[in-house]
Amino acid sequence: MPVNKKNTSPPRKKTTPRKKKKAPSRVRYYVGLAALLLLLSPFYYGYIIKTASYTWRWVRDLGEDANYHTYSSFGIKIPSNYEVHGIDVSYAQGKINWQKVSRMEDDGVRIRFAFIKATEGLLTVDPYFKRNWKEAKKVGIPCGAYHFFRPKKSGLWQARFFVQNSSLQNGGLPPVADVERLDGKSPAAMRKELKDFLRYVENKTGETPIIYTGISFYNDYLAGYFDDYPLWIAHYNRQKLNVSAATNWKFWQHSETGHVNGIGHTVDFNVFKGDSLAFKRFVSAN
Repeated sequence: MPVNKKNTSPPRKKTTPRKKKKAPSRVRYYVGLAALLLLLSPFYYGYIIKTASYTWRWVRDLGEDANYHTYSSFGIKIPSNYEVHGIDVSYAQGKINWQKVSRMEDDGVRIRFAFIKATEGLLTVDPYFKRNWKEAKKVGIPCGAYHFFRPKKSGLWQARFFVQNSSLQNGGLPPVADVERLDGKSPAAMRKELKDFLRYVENKTGETPIIYTGISFYNDYLAGYFDDYPLWIAHYNRQKLNVSAATNWKFWQHSETGHVNGIGHTVDFNVFKGDSLAFKRFVSAN
């Protein structure tokens, strides 16, 4: 019968397990780090974005004409060798926040004047004219009222309608005749009615009206006939206004797709021919 051999090796001592050192709480670590990044992020990322914006403008300008820069805030190229910039508006721009318009600025360019549509033909009064006129003047933007001229209608009666329905006193800028189509009339007939309009407005207001028109319309039908009147000429997306140096232009509408804070639709952009001092003299004379 087999004999059970006893285990003669010494008994093993019982060992107490060592207490593990508590590692720092990873949760608290990451929460703290996240909180710190959250606090710093507006400053850090703001700095990065601002730096990138300036870098992009610098790189972009290297490839652009020195006098025709892209202004990202306004969304268009603007002739930068002009000091005085402005817009023209009508019902098409909807309800405008003129406070925001007056405060907007991009690299020294801001809105310093506004032409506002008042009337059209013999029956139409712009529904936003009174509000735009009042609110623009309230924030200190010099204004000028304009009438959309219809050659088929009597120029004299259109002038009476315009003067009756527009605020032509103390606006800062002269009244404007916007003429850009023949409406089926001959050029001579159009010029006759326009002359009647201009004379009446000038007699009633004591101011020499401005004629607004497109560059092609001016060259085809108006050049040489109204040289005593200041001109406001539309000629879009060009580095300069291509008219004779002798042309009596005061304002140039260079874009129709600008964006301005406080205006929910695209808007026309204009420049004044002259520096800030010349503009002040122009405003004070009207």
